[in-house]
Amino acid sequence: MKIVAVHTHLLEHRLDVAFESASMRFDRRVHLLVEVVCDDGTIGWGECLGPAGPNRAMVQAYCQWLIGMNPLETEKIWATLYNALRDQGQRGIAATALSGIDIALWDIKGKRYNVPVSTLLGGRFRDRVRAYATGSFKRDGVDRVEDNALETAGHVQAGFHAVKIKIGFDPAEDLRVIAAVRDAIGPQARLMIDANHGYDVIEAVRVGNAAADYGVDWFEEPVIPEQLDAYREVRARQPIPVAGGETWHTRWGFREPIQTRAIDIAQPDLCGVGGFTEAKRVCDLATLHGVRVVPHVWGTAVHIAAALQFMSAMVPDPVRNNPIEPIMEFDRTHNPFRQAVAMQPVEHDNGWVTVPDGPGLGIEINRDALREFAPKEMP
Repeated sequence: MKIVAVHTHLLEHRLDVAFESASMRFDRRVHLLVEVVCDDGTIGWGECLGPAGPNRAMVQAYCQWLIGMNPLETEKIWATLYNALRDQGQRGIAATALSGIDIALWDIKGKRYNVPVSTLLGGRFRDRVRAYATGSFKRDGVDRVEDNALETAGHVQAGFHAVKIKIGFDPAEDLRVIAAVRDAIGPQARLMIDANHGYDVIEAVRVGNAAADYGVDWFEEPVIPEQLDAYREVRARQPIPVAGGETWHTRWGFREPIQTRAIDIAQPDLCGVGGFTEAKRVCDLATLHGVRVVPHVWGTAVHIAAALQFMSAMVPDPVRNNPIEPIMEFDRTHNPFRQAVAMQPVEHDNGWVTVPDGPGLGIEINRDALREFAPKEMP
């Protein structure tokens, strides 16, 4: 069995209403899928986190080593591709492009052995995963406090047990948003806050101490990801558990924050950390140090299916009669191709998402949607 071709599929949709996090502005949704084709006709699908154009170029650059390799040898391929660019590409686009390739290879492996990826990872501990709703960005032309309150109330009414909101813009306004959202969702729903590394230490400490009164489960990316000392200071000077990791790549990127307890919750993203191969290593590292893992998810049904397979196989830590179950991030912002790329959408049912039980990722790709949402002018 050999890899004979690698294709990339750029997907794009321009938004009628743009929205912002503390660090980015979105006037369109753009994602990149990776298709790996084998000589026996088997096809695997993956997805890359981050800017689609650079990811596309990097995936194509990897092809000089990838073509002709055995797709079942996922460890060998991961090491080969990583080493090929390690002098210049230990993290960043080199890692996110490798992530999409690795996910596609595991999809192939599952199809070859006719089992879900979760079985290949060691077995399912759960057949469905509880989801939390992510959204509440700063949308153009609306009152942010009122808009976030109305949106999160709708998520709870739809069955989600928890919501995550965006902060990191202005501490005073952010605290008004947190108060309004807590009032809108009621005292029982879980609430998480995500600053998208928009604060400095002084602001993050102030917001964390004030927001604690609203029963916040975690404080995500309070400061920029390079500032691990700042992460540790924020964690020490305010009471909310600190989460981070969507922008840390590979086991080496997670080693220091986990070993030095800069975070309480690690958030590796399968499409950015290095795929299934590397996410498993990060989970094992977190277990050694007693750090909880809640994967980051932001993408299409391919990303969602991959995350579900991974979370299905996550070993409870600790193993006990009533274990702590992982919860899945479920993007609720507008993205018409998120589910359209799959023949059977991977949607939630009253806040729960069933793990696909087909081979590999467990989904079939809708090629009509790939054509429909391809950019009109290809870069």
